Amino acid sequence: MADGGVWRPPRTCEDYWSEWKHCKGVRNLFHNYYTYGEAPSCEQWKIDYGNCRKWEKSKSPDAKESLCKSERARILEKQKYDPVWKLRKSPPRDWYLPLGQDKPK
Repeated sequence: MADGGVWRPPRTCEDYWSEWKHCKGVRNLFHNYYTYGEAPSCEQWKIDYGNCRKWEKSKSPDAKESLCKSERARILEKQKYDPVWKLRKSPPRDWYLPLGQDKPK
């Protein structure tokens, strides 16, 4: 609410539309089917686009709440996976040595 206390959706309505179009695209469908064995569910992007437009036209509190809930769910979905590698707190002690076969392991 940086612009005078008026709530705005987390993304522009065009962003929701382009995400939906990308999700329904042949390339994305093929990638998801190849990777996960099923087509992606794109319905939420379309619902969010409709809610965004509804918010822009009538400032509907239901549309606002639905958009907020959807964005929170997306953020939680991204955060539920652990990183692939364990993050280091500091570099290895011998980081400055040249790489080679004679380096002790």
